[in-house]
Amino acid sequence: MNRMIRAAAAQIAPVFDETGLGTAGKICRTIADAAQQGVQIIVFPETIVPYYPYFSFIRPAFRMGAEHLALYDRAVVVPGPVTEMVGAAARAAGMVVVLGVNERDGGTLYNTQLVFDATGDLILKRRKITPTYHERMVWGQGDGAGLRVVDSAVGRIGALACWEHYNPLARYALMTQHEEIHCAQFPGSLVGQVFADQMEVTIRHHALESGCFVINATGWLSDGQIADIAGDPALEGPLRGGCFTAIVSPEGKLLAEPRREGEGLVIADLDFGLIAKRKRMMDSVGHYARPELLSLLHDRRPARTVHYRDDPPEGVEPDSLQDRT
Repeated sequence: MNRMIRAAAAQIAPVFDETGLGTAGKICRTIADAAQQGVQIIVFPETIVPYYPYFSFIRPAFRMGAEHLALYDRAVVVPGPVTEMVGAAARAAGMVVVLGVNERDGGTLYNTQLVFDATGDLILKRRKITPTYHERMVWGQGDGAGLRVVDSAVGRIGALACWEHYNPLARYALMTQHEEIHCAQFPGSLVGQVFADQMEVTIRHHALESGCFVINATGWLSDGQIADIAGDPALEGPLRGGCFTAIVSPEGKLLAEPRREGEGLVIADLDFGLIAKRKRMMDSVGHYARPELLSLLHDRRPARTVHYRDDPPEGVEPDSLQDRT
């Protein structure tokens, strides 16, 4: 008997407040609302908590210092108050939650994806491996340790953020781990219609190539928020369009009407029988692969800035010791 689960992709606007907790509260309310509609997994947009750094797209680096520091002050520490809030909301709803946050670790911010199981436990924390273009002035780089697929209450979940989907080897790393649900996150309200068009091609292609479902969430900015961020009508254009919140089947089909404007949920029922139906024809990491010709080297060791070598135990030569943290 095929499994069926109900999934949602959330297109919402952030809350710009002094604490940075306003968006997290909105996330928790959205989880509770989705639970009333029978949703078992929900995906939120890229770095929605506290907000995506739209300022970095329209301001030169030497003028964005104050806004960058404000993002530091409001960023998420993992674990911390935000993960406690969202974990509790996931547990109360019995829902798997995939959330994008600006994570602060010491003196660096990261574009981080968090996966909470239906128990409220945090089962994956991964960082975007290569921030894109303007984002490199905001975030540090992630590592291969986060390119993992995890088991959850609804199935095997993998996640990538935005233009990581243009890195075919990163996508293949998740394919090799047999993801059943791929969670994609984009900022939304950026670049214009061309961004939304490219996004649709990208997520539908990954669904076909991986033979999995894709749940894609993009953010949204109201007219007032755009005006506040831009501070100049001439800079508002780049902060419009680029929204395509959608759910795609393993056959590349849209399972519900995508959301291109405004806030709301896209909801669809996922029939896991479609995964086998697709992979019977084309399994990229199975019968359609040629590993003797082409294979992937994936370094899953966490990146470390220090390696400690302690004094050797008595009678043990130093060269016999291995680096350890």
